[in-house]
Amino acid sequence: MSLPEYEVFAVRMASAERRAPDNFLTRDVHDGIMPLDFYIWVLRHAGHLVVVDTAFSAHSSQRRKRSLEVTPEQALQALGHPPGEVDDVIITHLHYDHAGGLASFPQAPLHIQDREVAFATGRHMCHSSLNHFFEVEDVVAMVREVYAGRVRFHDGETRLAPGLSLHRVGGHTDGLQVVRVHTRRGWLVLASDALHYYQNLERRNPFPAIFHVGDMLEGYDLIERLADSPDHIIPGHDPAVRERYPRLTVPDLDIAVLHQSPV
Repeated sequence: MSLPEYEVFAVRMASAERRAPDNFLTRDVHDGIMPLDFYIWVLRHAGHLVVVDTAFSAHSSQRRKRSLEVTPEQALQALGHPPGEVDDVIITHLHYDHAGGLASFPQAPLHIQDREVAFATGRHMCHSSLNHFFEVEDVVAMVREVYAGRVRFHDGETRLAPGLSLHRVGGHTDGLQVVRVHTRRGWLVLASDALHYYQNLERRNPFPAIFHVGDMLEGYDLIERLADSPDHIIPGHDPAVRERYPRLTVPDLDIAVLHQSPV
């Protein structure tokens, strides 16, 4: 039986300026600006609508002085869907810029790794260098959804649906997961923060926000095995995604079409 071929969209939600050396664990001698984009991803096939990550909240936007240019609701509506049509929400990890919009999709199950919730609520959050990347209200919101029966926990690798699977890689956080999705051009991997930039993978030089360096480096190998080619790997924050892929013509929104071949 042939696999479903999902449409996959990367929606830019915000951007931030960063110095290039700050984006690598082993710092590059070259200076300059290397911006950071913030995305959510939308997957759809034959009535199955999936959102991967939910951007950051208005509270985080204000507290961290980061402007959220698009809300998750606006992103879905631009693709022709009200939020109530979303069937599944995948949370790759609980950092503030990925898990701040749970309330945007109040009906859909939330898919997350066991180890991510344990990590975000456990002893390692006593350290400011690790908890800085989390927003406590987002973590509390996830715990409330656990008690409401809305959370679906996963341990390692899970086939969520034909042509769609989740894979724990860790590294950036203890329970970080990537998403493997089948499209008309083959198997894509939405790497989220396992890779912030293409160059993190190409240089084997991680982004410096790390819980476990060894897991992150091993995760690079897993991502390459899961994807059909380097052109099928999508990093979590690289503005180059918008340069490499065709764009969807939608007023006031920046959406890359990942199921089409890079340009």
